[in-house]
Amino acid sequence: MVKTYCFLPVLLMFLQTTGYSQVPDTSFLTLVFAGDIMGHDEQISGAWDEESQAYNYEPTFRYVRPFIEQADIAIGNLEVTLAGPPYSGYPQFSSPDELAKASSAAGFDVMIQANNHALDRGKKGFERTLSTLDTVSLIHTGAFRDTDDRDRNYPLIMEKNNIRIALLNYTYGTNGIVIPPPFIINRIDTLQIRKDLQKASLAMPDFVIVTVHWGDEYQRVENMQQRELASFLFRQGTDAIIGSHPHVVQPVRKHYSDPSDSSKYNMVVYSLGNFVSNQRAQYKDGGIVFLMKLSKTVSGTVLAEYSYLPCWVWRAERSGKYAFHILPVDLYNQNVSLFNMPDTDRSRINRFYEDTKEHLKGIPENVFFNDFKFESTHH
Repeated sequence: MVKTYCFLPVLLMFLQTTGYSQVPDTSFLTLVFAGDIMGHDEQISGAWDEESQAYNYEPTFRYVRPFIEQADIAIGNLEVTLAGPPYSGYPQFSSPDELAKASSAAGFDVMIQANNHALDRGKKGFERTLSTLDTVSLIHTGAFRDTDDRDRNYPLIMEKNNIRIALLNYTYGTNGIVIPPPFIINRIDTLQIRKDLQKASLAMPDFVIVTVHWGDEYQRVENMQQRELASFLFRQGTDAIIGSHPHVVQPVRKHYSDPSDSSKYNMVVYSLGNFVSNQRAQYKDGGIVFLMKLSKTVSGTVLAEYSYLPCWVWRAERSGKYAFHILPVDLYNQNVSLFNMPDTDRSRINRFYEDTKEHLKGIPENVFFNDFKFESTHH
């Protein structure tokens, strides 16, 4: 269970004076980050189950669920609203609540919400999204009901395995929609971000992560503004940055505060790409799940290990509509014969894999699924 804290004065005094006692010599924490969770029209119609007369997103997460579940904390970018019917995709997203339920069932713990689609369905849609996430027990951050909500719950402080994480979340904008008071969606504002990071430090986190919705859509290399903001965040004490919005995978880079010491570095993932969507063009039809393993000793907390899992969105045509599956390429490669794909799809997943490997050359690729086999009854 992930333990979270709110920023109440009494609690802050507790955090600052209690410290840790009777803890192991070394503690470990694994985190996974998934990219854009979209909800295009074809995904909505594909999730409708005629037999049960209900929406069912379990098949979407079926193949990636074992990886998400094994993490201590799993974080996704919810880039739709849960505003209720009528459901719709681009340009104003509203997905069925079952998408959130299936995300939770697949192992996600946290949804970040500061993105350009957070206000797609206005005030009622915004508030209903927050309430729905609460109902399905998904922790969320980046969007708040009012100032009091933000003051009490931001930055998000989580603790598990004796390791305390501060998670912050910001977006470049909301597609030109003015944020109606009293609601708050975190915007990229360096003055505010500096204050937020200073506030986060009061909780004495072992590791600080900033998630940012930024960059140019469909561009596979980060822009100057992303690099400048990343440098600013690192100077303010951020340990890792995870990016979203471009809908394609962008580079993963190390940042050395002291070039003479290669053992100490920060990490920036400029864009995870699409976790699930109906975007089918090259580079847009998948993304990566990024894994970080933290290690804590009396000397401090370090990023001990990191890797990525390439995931392709398999859009399987069945009964006149599409079934969407987030398919880890490692799993596919280990079980090719179990996936009844046409040659065109096999070509596309192989192309996505080769593109991703070449783009992230030098970054370790996760092999979690090497010993994992699906039975043919899943198909």
